[in-house]
Amino acid sequence: MAQQGLVTTVSSRVGTAVVVGWVGSVRDRVAGARGLLDAFGRPGAAPRLPTGDYAAVLVCRDRILLMRDEQARMPLFFKESGGRVSAVSTSARHLGGGAELARRYFCRYLTGNMAQPHSELTPFTGVHRVLGGEVVELSITGQMRGRVLRRVRQGDDPSVPPAESLDLSGAAKDLRLALENAVGRRMGRMTACHVSGGTDSTSIALLAARLLTVRQGHPGDLVLLAGRFKKGELAGEQPYLDEAMEEIRRHAPAARPVIIEVDDVADFDDFQHHAGDQDEPHAHAFRAPFWSRLHAAAAELGCDTLMTGCGADPIADANPLHLHRLARTGQLRQLMRQARAWAAGSERGLWDVVSAYVVRPALPLAAERGTALFHQRGTVLGGLGNFARPRWLRSGFAGAHGYREASIAESRFVFGRKPEQSVYDAANYIAAPDPLSWSRARQDGFFLSHPFLDPEVIATMRRLPAEATFQPGRPKAVLRDAMADLLPPRILGRAVKIPFNELYARGLRIHGDELIDLCRSARHPLIAEMFDVETLCRAVKEAQLGIGDSYSWDRLNSSLAVVVWLERLDQRSCALGAPVSVIAGS
Repeated sequence: MAQQGLVTTVSSRVGTAVVVGWVGSVRDRVAGARGLLDAFGRPGAAPRLPTGDYAAVLVCRDRILLMRDEQARMPLFFKESGGRVSAVSTSARHLGGGAELARRYFCRYLTGNMAQPHSELTPFTGVHRVLGGEVVELSITGQMRGRVLRRVRQGDDPSVPPAESLDLSGAAKDLRLALENAVGRRMGRMTACHVSGGTDSTSIALLAARLLTVRQGHPGDLVLLAGRFKKGELAGEQPYLDEAMEEIRRHAPAARPVIIEVDDVADFDDFQHHAGDQDEPHAHAFRAPFWSRLHAAAAELGCDTLMTGCGADPIADANPLHLHRLARTGQLRQLMRQARAWAAGSERGLWDVVSAYVVRPALPLAAERGTALFHQRGTVLGGLGNFARPRWLRSGFAGAHGYREASIAESRFVFGRKPEQSVYDAANYIAAPDPLSWSRARQDGFFLSHPFLDPEVIATMRRLPAEATFQPGRPKAVLRDAMADLLPPRILGRAVKIPFNELYARGLRIHGDELIDLCRSARHPLIAEMFDVETLCRAVKEAQLGIGDSYSWDRLNSSLAVVVWLERLDQRSCALGAPVSVIAGS
């Protein structure tokens, strides 16, 4: 047995397992790795993938297995040619050094705002991604035998009936138990929790504090990590943060608060590093300065995990896409009644609600085209949604390399045939800044972990009836009831949190001209082939003026990340030296 950083290696009579991350629990990674090897090492065995955040290579007597857990936090790639896999690694860049760039990948990447990649394509030809919940089987000599997706979620299991009879109180009890289990699985010997003063992160930290007080035989340390803004709009979060810290320490007096001053942080700080040194282009690289500051602080303290409240917005709130189910099943009276309640509760018009949760999921591409025609009015960003081709992406490139097919595939992934269920699958990829964490994971020895995106939590929420989760004007009603005995009153009752828009606006004010110069001076041939650079620069100018919205800005951020990533590709490859693979030559 060997354990180094994120990698655990175990051997037994059935073979050897190399596991990056954790299986079962953070605290006992060795036992989790052994359990994985025992379960899959038997000839012909095909069990369900266990819970965890891991990528694994199992070398058994009669086969080699490559696998990732369903949430797909840890990357895993293989290099294949002629049906034979020659190398496996957690880095596509290490495997793809010198390979031709795959243009279809860039079209798929540019279709949406996903924080994590969720398709097989990688930037390099011949390099493939092991998907979340997938098991790839090879012969001992590396010949491809098959790829099987084993993404059978508990909420989709026909043996688990939907909780139709649950009311809000029953739903809250179920969510509380699932969250306690999710947090418990992620507790290490020194656990850091990001605390912002919001309902989500405070809930996770309170559950961690409570678990520490009852784990008599398994002591551990708790670090409460927070970024403090003394100026601007985000300074308004300080009273909530103070109250959260006080309440958490009341439950765990030994918890160590670590407050990081972040007034000097802006989006796009050191963008060439954060976007250019990623393993792949990453749409949320602009937000890396904030998360990197927290990651570094946790690493200096020796933490072995850092939990966040990411994922609560799409997972733990009521699901308005149930309106689409009512329309789809012909329950029109109930549809209109619930749509009016949603409109009143969110202070929106009835048509806005029906358009967002019924029309758009049914016809996403057509709805975006209509919105663009109405809102564009001579701008580049106006009306640009999730899937439509941005005006700076050349139509010739898009047509030649499958942009339309990619946009259709992406819209189906996000909405699917049952949007009220597909939203949970998409949330796993939208809500977490995992590539930002992965870029630091090797040096820091830990990875961001998100209890709200735990399979048990997702399964609990997706099987709840809409009537048990929705209270007009009270967002995240189930979560609030689940945490009512722990959350302090000010945080329990707050309905609105100050967004990070100020960091984005300040980042564009500071770095906008620099970003434009970077685009205009770019020399990688694929940039000019892919983008109309002047139109892209115009989009940056519009974003500086506040034109557009979060959807169109994310599309812009994605493209800027590609420009920087391509520009630094050759420099990075030279600096890396020889590839470091999990397993090579097999």
